[in-house]
Amino acid sequence: MNKMLSLNEKARAVIEPLIDEPDRFQVAVTRLETGATLIDCGIEAEGGVDAGVLFSKACLGGAGEVLINSFPACEGTTSAVSVAVDMAVEALMASQYAGWAINKGKYFAMGSGPARALYAGEKLFKEIGHKEKSDVAVLCLEARKYPAGEVVEYILGKTGVTAENLYILIAPTASIVGSIQISARIVETAVHKMREIGFDLDSISGGAGAAPIAPVAKDDLSAIGRTNDCVLYGGEANISVDCDDEFIREKIESIPSSSSKDYGRTFIELFKEYGDFYKIDPLLFSPAMITIHNLRSGSAFSAGSLNMDILKKSFAS
Repeated sequence: MNKMLSLNEKARAVIEPLIDEPDRFQVAVTRLETGATLIDCGIEAEGGVDAGVLFSKACLGGAGEVLINSFPACEGTTSAVSVAVDMAVEALMASQYAGWAINKGKYFAMGSGPARALYAGEKLFKEIGHKEKSDVAVLCLEARKYPAGEVVEYILGKTGVTAENLYILIAPTASIVGSIQISARIVETAVHKMREIGFDLDSISGGAGAAPIAPVAKDDLSAIGRTNDCVLYGGEANISVDCDDEFIREKIESIPSSSSKDYGRTFIELFKEYGDFYKIDPLLFSPAMITIHNLRSGSAFSAGSLNMDILKKSFAS
């Protein structure tokens, strides 16, 4: 770990424009009773496309690039988000991965962003060995309700920062920012899947990827379906590693979503059938396409393919 790196300070710099110019980004900035700053990116405020980009960059701890571009594979029906990351473990696993279950009282939300690396209470942090010390904490929540005072106090206790230095960004799934920030997890989804099937995280140096941005759905449940489908059926990731070619050949076909027994149906269809998010085959949660570039050998390996038929069905439902 680079001891000079502070993902939280980098993320704080990323969100500065949201705080300084909320009208421009269609967000609402509130100083909570606790003294923490809440940036509403899609609950009462609408949250614009540029806010979605900055929300996504904050999730990455300010250690990645996020751009909006076109997605011609889907016949012009949507745009796409592109992501590039050099510090895979820090930016993706220690920051962007939504691994912190904020569960206090009746409130629940999944937390991502670099505040996770201050808390470092997830089992994942024992593996990656990245824990930060910072006077500032930036936490990103995917939720429909604002966190109450007891929730904020819980977060303060876990991160160890003072209230005036805690920044909470929040956006529901069914919002412009929600659609963007979920598709912006395309590289993280690939790296997480690689970790699950046996890749050493230390062998992964970085990556880039792109995924279509889901049209905002009528409710959060429908949005969960569309946003997941953007990654599962429309997402492509390119990852750089340093390992043996033979290991890549052995594992690569297990990385894309097509390796799952649940592949081929929209996510909302699967959710309705199983009735439980956690009963869906974990192997499904992967990009549609993966390319691995081996820095050791110079070889490249690819697997998977885009599935526009399923994606268009998802957007139409």
